[in-house]
Amino acid sequence: MLLLQFSTSHYCRKARLALGYKSMVYRVRNLTPGVHALQLKPKTGATTVPVLCPELPGQPEYISDSSEIFRFLEEISPDRRLFPPDAEQRLRTEWLEDWLDESIGTATRFVYYDYRAGAGKAIDPSLASQIVIQIVRHQYNINNTTVALAKKRLDLAFQVLAGWRDRPYLCGDQLTVADLTAAALLSPLALLPAYRESVPWLFERIKEVHLICGEPLPPGLG
Repeated sequence: MLLLQFSTSHYCRKARLALGYKSMVYRVRNLTPGVHALQLKPKTGATTVPVLCPELPGQPEYISDSSEIFRFLEEISPDRRLFPPDAEQRLRTEWLEDWLDESIGTATRFVYYDYRAGAGKAIDPSLASQIVIQIVRHQYNINNTTVALAKKRLDLAFQVLAGWRDRPYLCGDQLTVADLTAAALLSPLALLPAYRESVPWLFERIKEVHLICGEPLPPGLG
């Protein structure tokens, strides 16, 4: 299998966690932001990563979107299940994944890139890094107003996920797509001291999920 990705994308981290949990042998190809659109659009009809190329007979050539990658891996490798067998638990799991994808992953991006452009500039002050950060800020309209809203969404996320503090799984008694999604999409916050101090339990859970999946720890937790 081949995973087309951005090396720093938390959505691509989500796909890598699933591949690792399923013990899939795969390789990655890191795309260049901006140029990647010219590579992906003719193949997938979209310009987003991650994109999984199964390279298996009888399977799709390209699978876009981390949620679709989850479902594909569950279909071809049902042994270590990512979705609970109980219908009610599965519904909650799928709701959490979708909510984390659509709201909290975006909020994390806003807060992270705002930090990297300001107090966290020293993490990588190189001109190339700062140009990428400014491009992302412009592309997603990251400003004081949108960052303030993103911080409120993250505060809500910590309340919704508070049960993770005292138990190892978000849904039921096994690792699910909800755990993988939360661990991936909130991982950039590990570089922000304010969050490391205010929600230390979150980063313990993120570490645990990465260890289970055999994925290297994200920056700030290594």
